[in-house]
Amino acid sequence: MARSIADQTDAELGGTWSILVRQKRDHVHLDRLLHQLGETRPSSTERRDVLHRVARLVFPHAFAEESVVWPAARRVLPDGEALTLQVEQEHQEVNELWTELESDGLPLERHQALVDRLVEVLREDVRDEEDALLPRLQDALSTARLRALGVAWEAVRRTAPTRPHPLVARRPPGNALAALPLTVIDRSRDLLDVGARHGSAAMAPALHRGSTALAGVAGRVEQAGVLRHGDRPSTHRGRDR
Repeated sequence: MARSIADQTDAELGGTWSILVRQKRDHVHLDRLLHQLGETRPSSTERRDVLHRVARLVFPHAFAEESVVWPAARRVLPDGEALTLQVEQEHQEVNELWTELESDGLPLERHQALVDRLVEVLREDVRDEEDALLPRLQDALSTARLRALGVAWEAVRRTAPTRPHPLVARRPPGNALAALPLTVIDRSRDLLDVGARHGSAAMAPALHRGSTALAGVAGRVEQAGVLRHGDRPSTHRGRDR
């Protein structure tokens, strides 16, 4: 059985630019953030800040996986379809949980239940990737190819959407078509939200309204049927609920 990438050094994984090293480093960062999240109170500013950092790590990371890494896995692994589908289903649940978590007027008990499940799914996702999918990819690809995937993944990650979009496909071509409009919207909202949290109190309401308006635009973009192309029906558990 292949070794988990969690138990291997950067050199064994192919060096700094290997997709395996890039993935492992983000997973280590995520683990630290999830520990911080567990030490916060549901209604606290600290929790909102940690959740913000988790989202800005998780969603670009997953989008780049779905756009670059998992298509490569399906091409080279005999069971790549099943392995990537499992991870895509976990990504979809994270999108759905996070969308509900951002709802207005959420009771504290429901908020905590959503956070608990979110942490559980994120940890399951890391285990599935590090212990099963990525070691198989390591066995199937040369170091040069792993590094090329790492470069491509990093480029996509730096220009990817930063928020949940549960209606968008988890696979090309839908996710690729969604990238540009949703990235522009998400990163504009990020700037507005940072200004609302850390800027002057007088400007905060206007900045919040601007972010909310852009959220509505993102919702309308997600409804475009072409952005759903490429998915497997079993991925989107909540689409027709």
